[in-house]
Amino acid sequence: MSKDKVQIFDTTLRDGEQVPGCKLDTTQKLVIAERLDHLGVDIIEAGFPISSPGDFNSVNEIAKLVKNATVCGLTRSVKKDIEVAAEAIKIAKRPRIHTGIGTSDSHIRYKFNSTKEAIIERAVEAVKYAKTFVEDVEFYAEDAGRTDNEYLARVCEAVIKAGATVLNIPDTTGYCLPDEYGAKMKYLKENVTGIEKAILSCHCHNDLGLATANSIAGVIGGARQIECTINGIGERAGNTSLEEVVMILRQHPNLNLDTNVNSKLLYDTSLMVSDKMGMPVQPNKAIVGSNAFAHSSGIHQDGVIKNRETYEIIDPNDVGVSESSIVLTARSGRAALAYRAKNVGYELTKLQLDKVYENFLLFADRKKEIGDKDIHEIIETSKVNLASLA
Repeated sequence: MSKDKVQIFDTTLRDGEQVPGCKLDTTQKLVIAERLDHLGVDIIEAGFPISSPGDFNSVNEIAKLVKNATVCGLTRSVKKDIEVAAEAIKIAKRPRIHTGIGTSDSHIRYKFNSTKEAIIERAVEAVKYAKTFVEDVEFYAEDAGRTDNEYLARVCEAVIKAGATVLNIPDTTGYCLPDEYGAKMKYLKENVTGIEKAILSCHCHNDLGLATANSIAGVIGGARQIECTINGIGERAGNTSLEEVVMILRQHPNLNLDTNVNSKLLYDTSLMVSDKMGMPVQPNKAIVGSNAFAHSSGIHQDGVIKNRETYEIIDPNDVGVSESSIVLTARSGRAALAYRAKNVGYELTKLQLDKVYENFLLFADRKKEIGDKDIHEIIETSKVNLASLA
């Protein structure tokens, strides 16, 4: 059975760059954009062109550079925004304008001092105007996560009639639970007239740590685009992590969903973005953290040495990591010590291992982690017959 494709909309260069201290210059953005294109993302949101001359220039240069992905520019539902974005992306092989407006009661009342009907009118006007410049128009209903489903369906129906090709349903504040976000997508899929003419898109924030879970619930509910960033960077607590959703879909074939992303480039891409943005990746970050394939517990190490699948559901090679890491600490067992000793040239017998292990524990209690140099010292001071060691 052929798998449904979930489009990956990468917003590292727009939402990701909004992180304090992560400002990129045009040259850095071009390097990242080229890598994202090579990675296989379907859409690159290159920036918010009207926000500054520098951002306009970056979006324009990315539009010239990118060979495969759609290049997207963000706007508000303001004519000038749309005009500037259209100019910035007009040279792209596949241009998209991403326009929209807030739809929750909170946004309508406090942000716009408006009414529900007036918001729909503004949404329709923005989509129609964007449509005069490009065929591919994505509409975002900001704060859709806290928007009443019936009203949200009315908004979606109106913008589809106006020409929207993609409907972005953002959980802007990261508030939704996965079951309600998935149900929201299902509701729209079943209740919006003309929904077959548009793709539903997930854009989830991570304020409660649910961005990835919500995005997966969203595609199970019928969405076919996920908006995400490398390393999950983004406003406040960040966005949905690209590497996480890609590997979740790949590791769960029963979902019958997949992406075009070359997962073997995930680790290197993570390192590149971290370096360019000066934003370290937490060691225990799923998929790309330095500890994602590291094992220090003796029980886990013994299992992984015997068969990797006992404690690893992903082959490290599948995400561009050369191998699992057996980290020697005071929690490590004999199997891990023998494994690491063999890697540096010592084939220990059981009796030798018992003797060396006693000495190893003394070293390990003094140090957080035992390195290869330490192994040589441990064996040399263990008073075992070195001549009998291979």
